[in-house]
Amino acid sequence: MTALIMARHYVRVTMRNKLALVFGALQPVLYLVLFGPLFARSGAGSWNVLVPGLLVQLGLLSAGMSGFGIVFDQRFGVLERLRVTPAGRMSLLLGRVLKDTLVLLIQAAGLILLGYAFGLRAPLPGVALGLLLVLLLAVSLSSMSYALALTLNQDLFAPIMSTVLVPLLLLSGALLPMSLAPGWLDVVSRLTPFRYVVEALRAFFAGGYTSADALVGTGVTLAFVVAGVAVGTRRFQHENA
Repeated sequence: MTALIMARHYVRVTMRNKLALVFGALQPVLYLVLFGPLFARSGAGSWNVLVPGLLVQLGLLSAGMSGFGIVFDQRFGVLERLRVTPAGRMSLLLGRVLKDTLVLLIQAAGLILLGYAFGLRAPLPGVALGLLLVLLLAVSLSSMSYALALTLNQDLFAPIMSTVLVPLLLLSGALLPMSLAPGWLDVVSRLTPFRYVVEALRAFFAGGYTSADALVGTGVTLAFVVAGVAVGTRRFQHENA
């Protein structure tokens, strides 16, 4: 209950700046509009291949950088004041994570609708399952992002995260299928969890709900959620002890 109250508070704060919602999804939208037509005509894949990749890109960049907000809260003493409230530490973390997940849901829904306008022809059950997978990914990424924001130097969080997230995005095969990559790059890509998330999303969008890619990607995502929430909770409790 406390987590929902905190989430509602953070959502209200976020909604005061609606442009932030738009700009948060701007990069994937630009890829869809400017890169999508070239992608579809190049033979590298279809809209059903590109849009799932852009959803993962949105999750990585949006939820992955969500810890930036807590940097300001820490700098201006907001976290210090939260220590004296009766709210549980888990609730304080989950409130922020739920807000981030809702924001991503709004952005992802807009991206999918735009994808249909351009030529996406994925079955609705597959899109719903893919969207659920992206939201689970957002929970784990957001939790880990807050943990890192509380661990790293406040001035280093943004440059370090942006430096880490971009290679992870490229290695996931979100923008181009890793089947086009040389062997060594394909092997490196398989060491990252996000490749399996991308492949599961593409399987869902193709209607392969019980395919190996869908099952493996779902399993990896669930494991990532457990790990992310555990890391975030532990760090948040330590920070507010």
